[in-house]
Amino acid sequence: MDWRKLNDENVRAGSAFARLLSADGALFSAREIESFAEECRLPRREAFLLLLSAALGMEEDRAFQSRYLAPAITPLEAPPWQENDYNRRIRFPEKRLNAWQLTRRRYAPYQLFPCGSMRLTEDGREIPRLGYFTVPFSYPAVLENGREWMTVTPNEIATMEKPLAEARGSVAVLGLGLGYFAFMAAQKDAVSAVTVVERSGDVIRLFQEHLLPQFPHRDKIRIVPGDAFDFLRGAMRGYDFAFVDLWHDVGDGLPLYLRCRQMETAGVPFAYWIEEDLLVFLRALMLEDAVSHQGKLDRFLPLDPADLTMDMLRAAAREIDPEEVKYTPALH
Repeated sequence: MDWRKLNDENVRAGSAFARLLSADGALFSAREIESFAEECRLPRREAFLLLLSAALGMEEDRAFQSRYLAPAITPLEAPPWQENDYNRRIRFPEKRLNAWQLTRRRYAPYQLFPCGSMRLTEDGREIPRLGYFTVPFSYPAVLENGREWMTVTPNEIATMEKPLAEARGSVAVLGLGLGYFAFMAAQKDAVSAVTVVERSGDVIRLFQEHLLPQFPHRDKIRIVPGDAFDFLRGAMRGYDFAFVDLWHDVGDGLPLYLRCRQMETAGVPFAYWIEEDLLVFLRALMLEDAVSHQGKLDRFLPLDPADLTMDMLRAAAREIDPEEVKYTPALH
């Protein structure tokens, strides 16, 4: 397939997935899905996918359904996520401190949510990993002025699995969140110490008063109040691994990710939350520049843009000025 046509497909699919994820709660009730499945004599997942296609006005678009929708969406069982060690051990009281609130939220049955890193297929399709439960599922969250900012959902658990496997020795964590990465890293025998850098004093206070006392290996964890970029500039020597989680999503994350990539300390392995998603988003911006001829990012493309790989994107990220990227909601 011509890369321009594929890029149009990816943009259109990305916009469709964004519409599905922007819904407040589930688009269809469990009863509606079950009734439709019975009426059409279909498995519930297949009935659900058809209803989602209809909600998008794409019920006749078989290519979208088979190439994007079906590969993206997976039903999940709740117990494995509920039995995660962090979720089993940590209790979340309802607490407020200025703009911040510690609380629990929930996914309704059949509500879609991200659950894992974006996939770039061999033929160049950009496929998100989305999941849903068939029962209500609650998860811990921190809200800032009512906006969900930090969570421990299946997405956080799935997207931190690989960096947690790589963490060793003295670990620096940039961004506290709800302390999930610090908790899981400190559980490892291969990790001797975890230093967490967080700029919000209120977030630190909520964490230290209500969550950290429940951590079984809290003696390994040290909280450093301050700016992550100041820390990157001066204090990374002596660490064996660094994990960066400073963003909410790809929109605010890509410029921060590029900035961090250019500040890495030689000899220290760095891992980044949702790095694959950020690189796929960067790829989309590069291809949009190549189509429009109005940007500068297309200078990093190979002669045939279809040959652009994740390794090429990682290399380019070290050279791209963060000011060159802008958030384009239509893409993702």
